[in-house]
Amino acid sequence: MDATQPVVMRISGRLTPDDVPRLCEELHARLSGTGATEAICDVGGLTHASLTAVHALARMQLTARRLGCRVRMRDAGPELRALLELVGLGEVA
Repeated sequence: MDATQPVVMRISGRLTPDDVPRLCEELHARLSGTGATEAICDVGGLTHASLTAVHALARMQLTARRLGCRVRMRDAGPELRALLELVGLGEVA
């Protein structure tokens, strides 16, 4: 992978707490060894903005930071953006 190209992950459906570790593991696997400095989480397919989604995105941000990368979101709806602002993660959106 070209280090100048971000890793893109699509997140869809309704997230449950059991999805959080799986998403972090997938992001770690997709970023490891790539040299990418940015990961984009396309959340346009989320069917429900929830604190579980916020938790997943926060954990994914930590996972990426440990690998020297940052996370941005794409296509976040207004409800999810509001929740992220509420918990201090508005810069991710």
